[in-house]
Amino acid sequence: MAKDHGPQIKNDEQYEKLRDKGMSKTKAARIANDPNSGEKGGEADKYEERSKEDLYEEAKKVGVEGRSKMSKKELIKALRNS
Repeated sequence: MAKDHGPQIKNDEQYEKLRDKGMSKTKAARIANDPNSGEKGGEADKYEERSKEDLYEEAKKVGVEGRSKMSKKELIKALRNS
């Protein structure tokens, strides 16, 4: 049985599996709290297939600093490292 991580984590079991795989607490929580994510993290489009505007909005959600001056390639790199 998964440990209860409190109300801030919606799917405790998925959160623990992601943390066991080495994901950061923030990234694991983001995936575990997304109702559209599957066990492997969801079925999102590849970053390269998204528009720069979509990448900017995603970077804004996760708190990437300096995003307004980044190119599409830089946004992709920042999102993959967040």
